[in-house]
Amino acid sequence: MEQTHTAHNGTTATPGAQRRVLVVEDDQTIQDAIATRLRAEGFLVQTAGDGPAAVDTAEAWQPDLLILDIMLPGFDGLEVCRRVQAQRPVPVLMLTARDDETDMLVGLGVGADDYMTKPFSMRELAARVHVLLRRMERAALAATTPRSGILRLGELEIDHAQRRVRVRSEDVHLTPTEFDLLVCLANTPRAVLSREQLLAEVWDWADASGTRTVDSHIKALRRKIGAERIRTVHGVGYALETPTP
Repeated sequence: MEQTHTAHNGTTATPGAQRRVLVVEDDQTIQDAIATRLRAEGFLVQTAGDGPAAVDTAEAWQPDLLILDIMLPGFDGLEVCRRVQAQRPVPVLMLTARDDETDMLVGLGVGADDYMTKPFSMRELAARVHVLLRRMERAALAATTPRSGILRLGELEIDHAQRRVRVRSEDVHLTPTEFDLLVCLANTPRAVLSREQLLAEVWDWADASGTRTVDSHIKALRRKIGAERIRTVHGVGYALETPTP
């Protein structure tokens, strides 16, 4: 039974106002620690310890966000992510025990929005959850207050109202994070934006602790829209390339 919890700011949140987070982790100690921290932050939390249970719980409970370990019994977190996203788009924070960029890129490729490498602090995890949900709310608001027109940069088209992207008139599926990152770069085409600027604009982070997150999302975005469209300025950041007039 869902109950009313007191958030860390001292206010009492009603169940209808609370965000639902599904924590999928087979290590019981880590699962309990994450659930305890998020409940203290005012979230409603359900847990699952394997792939099939995660998919079933997500379908029945309709969480607002998924925290998902890659290595799971039954089937892995990548398959869970694929199946859950096929049911209903939901932001996903992926957890991995290996500092392996391949894991990160595959996770982003199947619909994860962000990732964290174990071990991590519960404080940072809670901050990431809050940021992901704020960005989802902004995306929903943007969809109800559409900007005029479609931005066209050569063969790349960005439809702000529908949050859709096309390359050579073909739809390209982007995660909410990838879309926001592309829009941030497209707002000032050819201008170089530092990793710190992108972290602040897209992730709402005030420090440089997540620069590898930017790099991994850029790589995932390049795979989808074409590597030649995003230029790397080593030691600085990235720029969206546009056709020369």
